[in-house]
Amino acid sequence: MPSTLVECVPNFSEGRDKSIVDAIVDAMKIPGVFLLDREMDSDHNRCVITLVGEREPIQEAAIRGVGKAAELIDLTKHQGAHPRMGAADVIPFIPIDGVTLEDCVAMSRHVGAEIARRFQIPVYLYEAAAATPERQNLENIRRGQFEGIRADIATNPARKPDFGEARVHPTAGATVVGARKFLIAYNVFLNTPDVDIAKKIAKAVRFSSGGLRFVKGAGFLVRGLAQVSMNLTDFEQTPIHRVFEFVKREAARYGVIPVSTEIVGLIPKKALEQAAEWFLQVENFDSSLILENRLAAVMSGKMAVGGLRAGVEPFIEQLAAPTATPGGGSAAAASGAMAAALATMVASMSRGKKTYVQYEQQLSEAIARLASLREELKSAIDADAESYNSVMKAYKSAKESANGDGAINAALKQATTIPLGVAERVVEVMQIASNLIPITNPNMKSDLATAVALAKAALAGALANVEINLESLKDDQFVTQTREKAAALQG
Repeated sequence: MPSTLVECVPNFSEGRDKSIVDAIVDAMKIPGVFLLDREMDSDHNRCVITLVGEREPIQEAAIRGVGKAAELIDLTKHQGAHPRMGAADVIPFIPIDGVTLEDCVAMSRHVGAEIARRFQIPVYLYEAAAATPERQNLENIRRGQFEGIRADIATNPARKPDFGEARVHPTAGATVVGARKFLIAYNVFLNTPDVDIAKKIAKAVRFSSGGLRFVKGAGFLVRGLAQVSMNLTDFEQTPIHRVFEFVKREAARYGVIPVSTEIVGLIPKKALEQAAEWFLQVENFDSSLILENRLAAVMSGKMAVGGLRAGVEPFIEQLAAPTATPGGGSAAAASGAMAAALATMVASMSRGKKTYVQYEQQLSEAIARLASLREELKSAIDADAESYNSVMKAYKSAKESANGDGAINAALKQATTIPLGVAERVVEVMQIASNLIPITNPNMKSDLATAVALAKAALAGALANVEINLESLKDDQFVTQTREKAAALQG
């Protein structure tokens, strides 16, 4: 059975009493869920717990953590530097392996409904799970914090929760649940206690006030020093080294310097590799130059002695096996991922060269976007197979269920949405690869031609899978809208 690893990073409004945090962590320890990290900060009076686990148990772990926090944390007595609205303040789900962001959205909604039902705590959905655009940003939901929300939740329609009654829990407040990409919580300490300087720098760096895209920021006084506290919501497009350099430059305007930085929770290895490439200025840097990465690839068979065949052969043999999955949809996603990978290789080998220095920003943006598309297409390989299995399960169960047709339609819609998403992504890959032709090494135009050809094949295969599922669907409006989207992609 395919792995479905999900990360969950609940933030609780307690950073001083270790016994309370221990009890919350213990409540979340269930089979299939693993504790990766725990951070407590007494100044912020907040803790951040990092869990990873299979899709089903990690949802229950999060729910139990909220219940234990509601028992032990009283927001009417809580004080700390960090904004908060709930004992369990925010619970994000992040796709890791075998799941998509859309899967995490569905998980968020289930968890939110359960929290409201079990503990009478109102729940708001944010980021990718948000029901309205205004609630995508956590700051909008949490504005006024616990006290402000408590005062007007019953009378202000904008404060109506997504789940539960329009009243806060008397001591546990309200909780925010959502789905998002990996977030890096990154703080920079300055050599001054003047928190106003940190606030000015935070205003300059955060996107909402004209700063860097995918950066949120605030200024606090922590351990006697001014701290620029930031969340990096897409480190591939706005890397951590760029954020540090921006903060350092802004700090110099006020005659101060960074003295240290802090990661709260965990950070992806790729983010550190990007920083190493930037600060060391290694020519033609690639993650495979790192000893541990190369060793891991060899040990896992991805670069086995005897050539690259060992890495790709298992998937090819799975396609050849007399089983329905993986099939054409998975193959289309794999072709799209290979197209994105080839285009990335070409852009990476031109970036940093003197001949192409004028295209540095375009190449960096292409590499960042292709990395995201590549990961999404890789996830779709398994997701497509899983969706087909869900359709077969729905047909099998239909005879025993009064809502058989509804279950079949729901499964078919999911099985249609995944290849449609693949089609949308490979069209973008095709466009990026085409745009790279005039700004990259002409000796590599055959690689880009191959990338475009793979993307075209992926598009044809994905749309074929969309159409075959639409033929069985009994929802005219959905069918019409989806065919219109597919036709636009073909055009």
